[in-house]
Amino acid sequence: MKNNKEIKKTGNIRIQSQHKIMIAASTEFVLQGFKGATVQSIADRAGLPKANILYYFKNKENIYHAVLEHTLQMWDEGIGDITPEDGPKAAIEKFIDAKVRMSFKHPESSKIYAMEIIQGAQHLKDFARTYQRKWVREKAQLFQQWIDNGEMRDVDPIHLIFLIWSSTQHYADFETQILTIMNRADYEDEDVEHVIAFLTDMILRGCGLN
Repeated sequence: MKNNKEIKKTGNIRIQSQHKIMIAASTEFVLQGFKGATVQSIADRAGLPKANILYYFKNKENIYHAVLEHTLQMWDEGIGDITPEDGPKAAIEKFIDAKVRMSFKHPESSKIYAMEIIQGAQHLKDFARTYQRKWVREKAQLFQQWIDNGEMRDVDPIHLIFLIWSSTQHYADFETQILTIMNRADYEDEDVEHVIAFLTDMILRGCGLN
């Protein structure tokens, strides 16, 4: 029977292996797409035996779903705790800051999500119809409450959310285009702060908050 230390060590190994697999899978899905990526290619990139991949995730679909769920969880954690007391200015600032930083730090996740949506959201339809629709409506109600209270301009709250989503993810999804136009090999640290400041200022102005 395993003691507590052995159990903890086993748990840590599992977490580390799953994390390594998720990173490798994200890269493979971006480069090859869902159809082109294989469990073997993910295993090769992760530097793990194929059997290890299948032990943790059973099949390619499970890996893909795990990557998508992780992406959505990261986005939700960034702005999921906004309350009416925060006010619209702080809420928008937090929303933009979190989404931009995630886009720069985890561009593969954003690209995979965008590719999934463009291809018809086959693996996300149930999620979009249930959790995501509910999430958007809840956040839209918050913005509508602030609008009704005269705390911000009368804008369409759902389209405001769409605008923040699209503008913040653009820097990940269209990374190649942006870097080519800017004649850069890669983003620099100051780009993150510049994008956050620019988008925050523009969107707050549009909402009558700056």
